[in-house]
Amino acid sequence: MSGTVRTATGLLVSDVDSTFLTQEVIELVAEHAGVRDRVEEITTAAMRGELDFSQSLRARVALLEGLEESVLAEVRAVLVPTPGALELMARARAAGWVTALVSGGFHEIIDPLAAETGIDHVLANRFEIVDGRFTGKVSGPIIDGEAKRRTLLELAERYGLPRERVVAMGDGANDRLMVEEAGTGIAFRAKPALREAADVILDGESLLDAWPHLEAAASRRPVSSP
Repeated sequence: MSGTVRTATGLLVSDVDSTFLTQEVIELVAEHAGVRDRVEEITTAAMRGELDFSQSLRARVALLEGLEESVLAEVRAVLVPTPGALELMARARAAGWVTALVSGGFHEIIDPLAAETGIDHVLANRFEIVDGRFTGKVSGPIIDGEAKRRTLLELAERYGLPRERVVAMGDGANDRLMVEEAGTGIAFRAKPALREAADVILDGESLLDAWPHLEAAASRRPVSSP
């Protein structure tokens, strides 16, 4: 990551499925393949930390083999942002924050929403699609918890932001590493595996409840080493 970057107030990194969105995107796609129940079982186990995320993702995507690419447009049409999510991102950007979505979900679904919302950065997986159909494989490296953590660190370095001004939000085990790395780690309506690692636990309906914690982070200065 190189080039001139703007001066930023802070960095806000958010998970997507069940955090920025109310849904799990792969489950919406799986419904079109008639395998939603099976995919939901695997997703739930992975978010609880009972299954390795990369293995669980491959298993879920394998169930989609043969599905037509056209279902992606249908899934994008039914996305439901979490109450307060769009407002939080707009308020953060207006206050000078860099915003990022990092997801174990998929670029094909998330990118248009991020563009409409004005979000600065998106990192997600990609479906492998050949001749208009899902192959049942993921294209490229899988975005797991370590990839989320690494992206948070790279963006903080790119914008010259200390840890104290970095906020990360998520709901599942795959978010734990980035939540622990951030100066303020927020667990939003989260599974136990993430709740125990977070600085802040939000169980309300609105993601805008995170805003006071961004304001607090924006006023913090780096902690001096002894």
